[in-house]
Amino acid sequence: MNGFKSFILKGNLIDLAVAVIIGTAFGLVVKTFTSWLTAQLPSSWSKVFSDHANSFGAFMNAVIAFVLLAAVVYFFVVVPYVRTKERFFPTPEDGKPADIALLEEIRDLLAQRQA
Repeated sequence: MNGFKSFILKGNLIDLAVAVIIGTAFGLVVKTFTSWLTAQLPSSWSKVFSDHANSFGAFMNAVIAFVLLAAVVYFFVVVPYVRTKERFFPTPEDGKPADIALLEEIRDLLAQRQA
């Protein structure tokens, strides 16, 4: 079980999942914006690119859905993940790592010995 917990919390699994969710939602925003924009072209061009069924309202709907989805993902996935990760794998304190401090101590002892 510890291996699985380490895999979930140390890996980039959550980051990747959030990226896929947000990327998919943003794709809908781009699609509806493109449909609305092409509908604004003169009638001869708009028939080539899209139909008039999509409107600015659909674009705004996609934007609002994207913002809400991003908020839900942030508050219900990212924030609990960061708290859990910090609980099980705390960030090291600022300062020198223990191995560097030990190497400096050895260096100083060797310098004292030679002097």
